[in-house]
Amino acid sequence: MKTSPQNRRRARRLPVNIEVDYAADSTFLYAYITDISSMGIFIRTDDPCAVGSILRLRFTPPLVGERPAQPIELDGEVKWTTSQHGPNGQPGMGIEFRIRSEKTRKRLMELVRAIAYLTGHDADDADDADDEGSASPTE
Repeated sequence: MKTSPQNRRRARRLPVNIEVDYAADSTFLYAYITDISSMGIFIRTDDPCAVGSILRLRFTPPLVGERPAQPIELDGEVKWTTSQHGPNGQPGMGIEFRIRSEKTRKRLMELVRAIAYLTGHDADDADDADDEGSASPTE
């Protein structure tokens, strides 16, 4: 029996609507992140990149507290794509983060925890995979 991408997740994804710029090779695109976790994101797009593509991602978290939000830049790998039945029935691609620095990893975890808190989800569920050290560092 084939496992759906949603059932293979090691960390709960939280619903969001965040603009994201991403680059694949020399192509620069713009789309929306519709869910996020400590491990990755789902990008809603009608034209997903090929599985295995490495993307340079840049997005600005929503304002949390009184601090102005600074953009987060990191790499991600396309792990799966769908043309019609992604989360919420949307076409797009599932991206696993490839985090290169501890500073970026910490910022990402703070963001995921804040979103979990603001959306009424259990923050521990949102970052369970982080406790296992399974965020994919590349350095």
